[in-house]
Amino acid sequence: MTIKNVFYAQSGGVTSVINASACGLIQTARLHSDKIGTIYAGLNGIIGALKEDIIDTSFESDNDIAALRHTPAGAFGSCRYKLKSLETNRAEYERLIAVFKAHNIGYFFYNGGGDSQDTAYKVSQIGEQMGYSLTCIGIPKTVDNDLPITDNCAGFGSVAKYVAISMREASFDVASMCATSTKVFVMEVMGRHAGWIAAAGALAADENHDIPLIILFPEITFNQTKFLAAIDEKVKYYGYCCIVVSEGLKNSDGQFLSEAGGKDAFGHAQLGGVAPVIANLIKEKLGYKYHWAVADYLQRAARHIASKNDVEQAYAVGKAAVEFALAGKNAVMPTIVRTADSPYQWEIGSIDLKDVANVEKMMPPEFISPDGFGITLACRTYLEPLIAGEDYPPYKNGLPDYVVLKNQLVTKKLSEFNV
Repeated sequence: MTIKNVFYAQSGGVTSVINASACGLIQTARLHSDKIGTIYAGLNGIIGALKEDIIDTSFESDNDIAALRHTPAGAFGSCRYKLKSLETNRAEYERLIAVFKAHNIGYFFYNGGGDSQDTAYKVSQIGEQMGYSLTCIGIPKTVDNDLPITDNCAGFGSVAKYVAISMREASFDVASMCATSTKVFVMEVMGRHAGWIAAAGALAADENHDIPLIILFPEITFNQTKFLAAIDEKVKYYGYCCIVVSEGLKNSDGQFLSEAGGKDAFGHAQLGGVAPVIANLIKEKLGYKYHWAVADYLQRAARHIASKNDVEQAYAVGKAAVEFALAGKNAVMPTIVRTADSPYQWEIGSIDLKDVANVEKMMPPEFISPDGFGITLACRTYLEPLIAGEDYPPYKNGLPDYVVLKNQLVTKKLSEFNV
C-alpha cells in the first residue's frame, strides 16, 4: 500500500479548543507512520490548499504539538471561505485535487462548523468524480453549538463556561452598586440563529445564587413591551437586573435588531452591537442607569478558563478523525454521544457528512422557559456537564504560556491560483 500524506485545515471562527483537536489529530497520526506519511496543514484553512500554502508539521517538535492542547485560536490560521457548488465553480475543486495529487495527499481533514462540513462533503464528491482516492473526514467545531446530531460541539462548552462565569461575577458587581448607581447590566454574546451561548448565561443563577437574569434568545421574537415589564419588575424587587442578549435577536418583522449592513464571506448578514440597542431602550423607556459589554472574541479565546470536558472532547474528535480514516471510513464526521447525564458520560460516534452540512440545530422549545426569558430544568441538565471541570494552561510570569508554531511552508509545485 502506498503511504499517503495528510492535509488538515481549520475553518471559520476559531475557539479556545480547536487546537486541542489539531493536537489529537497530529499526535494520533504520528503514531501511525507506517500508514500515514507527512502531516500537512493548510495556512489559513482551505485557502492554504487552493494557494498551495502548505505547512509541514514535521518541523514542529512533539512538545510543541502537545502544547496545542492548551493553546487557543487556530495555530495554522483559519478562514471564512465557502466553496461554491461543484457546478458553479468546478475549477476550485479541480485545483484542490491537483494540489493534493502534487503533494501525495490521500487524507483530508477539515475542522469547522456547518459550512466547513459542507466543504468536506463537496471535496469528497469531487475526489470520487475525478477518480482520485481521497479520504475526507470532517471534525466538528463551533462555539454556536448548532451542528445537528452530535450532542454538543467542541468549543461550545468553554464559551458557555466563560459566559456563565462572567454573568455571575458581573451580577455581584452590579448588586454592589445598584443602590446609588448602575441597575442594569447587558452582555451581548455570539449566536446568530441559535441561542445556546445565551442560554449558558442562565447557569450563573442556581439554588445558592439568586440572580435576576433575563435571557434574550434569537429563537424568541423580541417583544419590547413584555421585556421592559420584566426588567422593571426585577429591578424593583432585586434592585438590579442582568441581561444576556444573543447577537441574533430579531424583531417581529424578522429583522436583526443589530444588523450593521453588508455580508461576511459566507453570505451571512454582518451584525453590529445589539447590547447598546437594548441598553439604550431601557434607559429611554425606564430611566435606569446601565452598563453594557460585548463578549465578542473574548468568549471564544478564553482558554484560561476552558471547560475540562470540552478540552477532552475536542481532543477526542481530532483523534477519532484519524482512526476513522484508517478504518476506511469516508465522508463522515465524529460526533459526541451523551450516554448519561449524572454522572455525565459520553462516547464518540459518527455521522455522514451529507446529513450535517448546512443544517443548524436550534434551541428546542422545551429548553426555553414559558416566559421566553430563561431556561428550563431540562436545559440546565443538558448544559451543566458541558461546562464542568477546569483544565488550566501552564502559566509563566503571571500569564498563560501558549505555543507559537514555526509553520514552515513546503516548496510549491504548481502555478499560482487566484482565490
